[in-house]
Amino acid sequence: MRKVQKTKNNQNPKAKQRANLTFRMNVLFFSIFILFSALIFRLGYLQIVKGEEYVMELERKEEVRVNTSVPRGRIYDRYGRILVDNQPENAITYTKMQTTKQKDMLEVAIELAKLIEQPTNRVTYRDKQDFWILLKNEDALAKVTKEEMDAYRASDETLDEKQVNAEMDRRIRERITDEELAQLTDFDLEVLAIYREMASGYNLSPQIIKSEGVTDDEFARVSERLADLPGVNTTTDWKRVRLSPLALLGRTTVPSKGIPKNKLDFYLARDYSRNDRVGESYFEAQYEEILQGEKSVVKNMTNKKGQVVEIQTTYAGEPGKDLITTLDMELQAEAERIVEEKLLELKSLGSSSLLDRAFFVMMDPNTGELLSVVGKKIEKDPETGESYIIDYSYGAFTTAYEAGSSIKAATVLTGYSENVLSLNTTMIDEPIKLLNTDPKSSIFNRGSRIAMNELKALERSSNSYMFKIAMAIGGKSYTYNMGLNLRDDTLQRMRNGYSQFGLGVPTGIDLPGEFAGYQGIMDTPGKILDLAIGQFDTYTPLQLAQYISTVANGGYRVQPRMLKEIRKPSTDGETLGALVQEVEPTILNRISNTDAEIEQVKKGLRQVYVGSQGTAYRSFHDAPYTAAGKTGTAEVVYYGPQRDKFGTNTTTLTHVGFAPYDNPQIAYAVVIPWVTTDFSVYLTQNNEIAREIADYYFELQKKYEQNGIKESSATQKILAPFSEERLDEDEEQKTATE
Repeated sequence: MRKVQKTKNNQNPKAKQRANLTFRMNVLFFSIFILFSALIFRLGYLQIVKGEEYVMELERKEEVRVNTSVPRGRIYDRYGRILVDNQPENAITYTKMQTTKQKDMLEVAIELAKLIEQPTNRVTYRDKQDFWILLKNEDALAKVTKEEMDAYRASDETLDEKQVNAEMDRRIRERITDEELAQLTDFDLEVLAIYREMASGYNLSPQIIKSEGVTDDEFARVSERLADLPGVNTTTDWKRVRLSPLALLGRTTVPSKGIPKNKLDFYLARDYSRNDRVGESYFEAQYEEILQGEKSVVKNMTNKKGQVVEIQTTYAGEPGKDLITTLDMELQAEAERIVEEKLLELKSLGSSSLLDRAFFVMMDPNTGELLSVVGKKIEKDPETGESYIIDYSYGAFTTAYEAGSSIKAATVLTGYSENVLSLNTTMIDEPIKLLNTDPKSSIFNRGSRIAMNELKALERSSNSYMFKIAMAIGGKSYTYNMGLNLRDDTLQRMRNGYSQFGLGVPTGIDLPGEFAGYQGIMDTPGKILDLAIGQFDTYTPLQLAQYISTVANGGYRVQPRMLKEIRKPSTDGETLGALVQEVEPTILNRISNTDAEIEQVKKGLRQVYVGSQGTAYRSFHDAPYTAAGKTGTAEVVYYGPQRDKFGTNTTTLTHVGFAPYDNPQIAYAVVIPWVTTDFSVYLTQNNEIAREIADYYFELQKKYEQNGIKESSATQKILAPFSEERLDEDEEQKTATE
């Protein structure tokens, strides 16, 4: 029998398995050898080649820039009287490090609460919930079960973990009871009030914890314990103090309020901190970036653990620049007194239930510098019913009224520019009777026919003359009982003419919130005639001042402004700082009238004051200076704050003027809206205000000259505030909130 020889394929399966295992082990050992070799090579490279570099990197100090606050610039009047100042006050700050943990801040807040009295009025309901969750974290988490959240997660596969956590937080807050929150003691709430301020700050940026009402004892106690209070520091802050009641100066926020929410991104992008003071209204807001100054910059040198090991000041910072306003506060104070006196005088008369305000604006017609801006408003205490007067100076450019005959100079000049009127054009003043309407006439002429040119029309304040100018612009000449079919563009052409003087358009004042006025709706053609005598569109008191300035200076519309100069902070506290910039006048436009036409109208305005039939003759004929102007009485329909009186017929008094006649230094406007509902009375308080304040202006100029008081001097002295009134920023914020 033949013996079968075993081949390789017929080998024992166990031997075959053993051979495969040996091969795999060899591959594994070889791979491990390669990996270890690469690791050893890499470690050697890091230690030998890169070792020194990495050691230096680990030990390198990180530089982080931190901005700190500086005093805001001061505000002065044109003669160096201080209007807004800074008062130093104690402050306690906290600086959060990059490595600071929540529990670290809580520990510091607890210790700090033992040393200071922290107001809790800003603590919100949500703040209490946050704090309760922080203190009672286990109890808070127990309010929502894992199964409950798993079910929520499974209910919607698109939910991510962030959404799930947000829902869990919502359910926890929903289940925290008022009884549980009531367990927070008064001390807990103080800790919370401190903690919330700490948490709101940025890393390495000082956050004010308390600056309002920090007592000397509190300041001393905290200063002594700084070593035990990581991140806490005692420093000096500056409270904003307004030394004039003039609202136009504006106000700033307080640290507890910080940057308004609607402007947060704007200011944060400019390196502000959340609790920085910022201008909140008018002059303070308009020139915020100049007043704010440049913050000091320090470098916090941190080690690899994020701990600050050294602080270096790289830029000491600079206080905000000082601003010199155009205002004369001695003139302002007297103008306020006169306006308030006349307002109360009118209010004491009968039929004055709608009267609640009065305005006066005086400016330099050549430069646009506002010398005085007065607004007075009568308010009533809702609890006691007692009346009191507030400063309403901003109403001079944020509210508008029908100006009446005060704008007739603009009507005449518009007639010239539209080529429907020439110098010394004679027309008949007579009642204007249009088809299906009642006659419209001048106050002094209810039934006669009186020939007059534009000079006499301005002197006597002829309505009829102005009506006929408007008709001519519309392509018509007056005939008795005619239909008033004027050209379609008549209204716009007249408004365009008025806008050259600043009537019905923004004046360009360097303050926020200006209102351009309201344009009436022409539901009947006769409204165009009303426009010609100032009883249709509305204009602000400031627009009236700009308009008469344009006439006074020879036809140039100048931008009104409150900023006169920018100066560096005072170095000695006795003289103003070095001049940085003097603001130059801005000419907005030149009206489309010849010098002869403008001079003719000025003659007519002069006659208003000195002509025997002038409407302001009684008030101005004996003035010790030459002046010119125009009075106004507008019959209007009331749409003021008393909504239940809407639609009531009433009268608004106005006055515009300038002086001296040949070389005007001042232009002024008076507006007293809704004076009376009795159309039979003749009131002149508008003229009296203009005369008395103009008189005082010229008296002041003599006084200043005698006493050596000058403006725009290179070494101008700082003068004491004219007013003894003092408004702290926290008081202003309280008033604004109320």
